[in-house]
Amino acid sequence: MSLTEQILAQLPGTLDHLHRADALWQAYRENTLPVTQVIQTVPESLDSVEWDVVICGGTLGILIGAALAQRGWRVAVLERGKLRGRDQEWNISRRELQEFVALGLLTVAELEQAIATEYNPARLSFQAGIELWVTDVLKVGVNPVHLLGTLKAKFLAAGGELFEDTGFTGAIVHPNGVSLQTTNSQTPDHPDPNSQTAQSQTPQSQTSCWQTRLLLDAMGHFSPISRQARQGKQPDAVCMVVGTCAQGYPENQSGDVFATFTPVQSQRQSFWEAFPAQDGRTTYLFTYVDAHPDRPSLATLFEDYLHDLPQYQGVALDRLQFQRALFGFFPCYRQSPLKPAWNRVLPIGDSSGSQSPLSFGGFGAMIRHLTRLTYGIDAALKADLLDRAALSLLQPYQPSLAVTWLFQRSMSVGIHQKAGPDSINALLSAVFQEMQQLGDGVLKPFLQDIVQFSALSQTMARVAIAHPRLILQVIPHVGLPMLLDWTRHYLALGLYTALYRLGNRLKPWIKSLPPQQQYYGDRWLDAWQYGSGQDYECSDERMGK
Repeated sequence: MSLTEQILAQLPGTLDHLHRADALWQAYRENTLPVTQVIQTVPESLDSVEWDVVICGGTLGILIGAALAQRGWRVAVLERGKLRGRDQEWNISRRELQEFVALGLLTVAELEQAIATEYNPARLSFQAGIELWVTDVLKVGVNPVHLLGTLKAKFLAAGGELFEDTGFTGAIVHPNGVSLQTTNSQTPDHPDPNSQTAQSQTPQSQTSCWQTRLLLDAMGHFSPISRQARQGKQPDAVCMVVGTCAQGYPENQSGDVFATFTPVQSQRQSFWEAFPAQDGRTTYLFTYVDAHPDRPSLATLFEDYLHDLPQYQGVALDRLQFQRALFGFFPCYRQSPLKPAWNRVLPIGDSSGSQSPLSFGGFGAMIRHLTRLTYGIDAALKADLLDRAALSLLQPYQPSLAVTWLFQRSMSVGIHQKAGPDSINALLSAVFQEMQQLGDGVLKPFLQDIVQFSALSQTMARVAIAHPRLILQVIPHVGLPMLLDWTRHYLALGLYTALYRLGNRLKPWIKSLPPQQQYYGDRWLDAWQYGSGQDYECSDERMGK
């Protein structure tokens, strides 16, 4: 029995979940996952439309659903299971959480009640390289169960309707709306174990139909709608993650946001993250890879994690009481955010790929764009601008996202690529050393997945001057085509920064335009702001700083 099997056997059902996740990961690596045609288009109009917005995927969809319901729209949220957050906290920075208060979704007191843990400081550490400490970065652990429960209550109080155990199966796009098909699985509350009829012991499935003006796809990385829109394309990169929450560690109220203590091994660099949790300490091992068939399984990565965990945290495995295991893989696509492929259908959150290839996506990426999407979707509904071209402006090209692909590539190793065992550690140590010298204004936005032109330019200049040999090593590692493509996005980042500053002067004029023209003007302002990373500075303004 492997070490992974010994540990996970202590957690009922976890091994089965790991095997299912690995089966999906294998299908991605072998490119055998079928592409189901779940969206169709017809020329006939619907006789009536019941909803303004239907959101598929409730775990994070309830965030935008609550915001839209409070603005008076008829909103339905469909969740294939029960709408309940996971037991593991979502880690985020306090400043990012202020979006809930700014949108009127939560009071300050309600937000504080949703915070389960908080820690400082956090460490960045690289093998044989720099170790530095930062404060107020990803220091807050939000209780998902409490947060989603509060938002669910707000959503229902505002007139929204939640439909649990309701799985999306397909949709037909009409000129005036979308007709959705769902399957509702309901298990009897008190099944009779002695009954001779299967009906009393197994879930009963019912098919339902929904008519809405706009369909929001919040079903995540593995959304069938997004997969059809991408035509089954393999991901350009994958972030593999395994970890646990356990008790028995030495007392430690600090965390790691990015740490390494091993060289490149088995064609990948291992990165670690750790932080206090409500019922123990959470530790992750993650790595950046491609979807090559020879990449390891999640079970193999979990074995590496358990083997190296004692060295990482300075504690023997037999002293730990494991509370839960965490594992998954997060596909990333260079063509992101995903543009709408149909009228009246908009991908949001992980379905759109709006997270950078450096992050796990999920909660943090959704929060970052929550205000922008709320105001944008509200304006699109008011102006009845729900065609594909208009909705595309809600998922615009973002240079600040595109430039991070070079960073991801520099931290990964191709399956047949030759790379020095200490090359990635040396590069990261040098980069963060220069960022530290430039101060929090450069370092902290980057640690929160936000890249700005000035900070990036200053960092590159300092690294090139202080560590020219490392820069020369990066070029063959990432490849000249990738470097040239990155240069295009880097220049666009500078252009968007200038356009955003210019656009600020145009705001009074845009507000005077008719609703349809105002929609387009505001969306371009949003694109320049988020595409240049200037939303980070504006979050300070919303907090009154």
